[in-house]
Amino acid sequence: MMDIHQILKQLPHRYPFLLVDRVLDIEKGVRIRALKNVTINEPFFTGHFPHRPVMPGVLMLEALAQAAALLAFDTLGETPDDNTVYYFAGIDGARFKRPVEPGDQLTLEVELLRMKSGVFKFKAIAKVGEELAVEAELMCTMRKIA
Repeated sequence: MMDIHQILKQLPHRYPFLLVDRVLDIEKGVRIRALKNVTINEPFFTGHFPHRPVMPGVLMLEALAQAAALLAFDTLGETPDDNTVYYFAGIDGARFKRPVEPGDQLTLEVELLRMKSGVFKFKAIAKVGEELAVEAELMCTMRKIA
């Protein structure tokens, strides 16, 4: 389990782009389960959409990628520094199954499929309750910047 203070030490993201509120459980090198609480106060809802607020699919994928980063850092036993950047390298088979709205709690479930030459591949799903909201395979990599 990881609270918001521990998450802030691991991820460089900050408001309005930090999309993981809590880690429920993490199994080193295997999987992570985390939460994103979706509230009407999110800045993207003012324009997406004013009459029917829906969380953008790309932000659901970003939330999954942030959970994947937490799993990757835990797997490597590393705390990233200011010179470490964690990037998307690819997104495959992304499917959106239900809209995510204010008041929903998104459960992020990410499984590490493989890690080779600094590239991580994950199977990722997000659910609202027991309903699948989004699924995708994510590829991410870490780079040191000057």
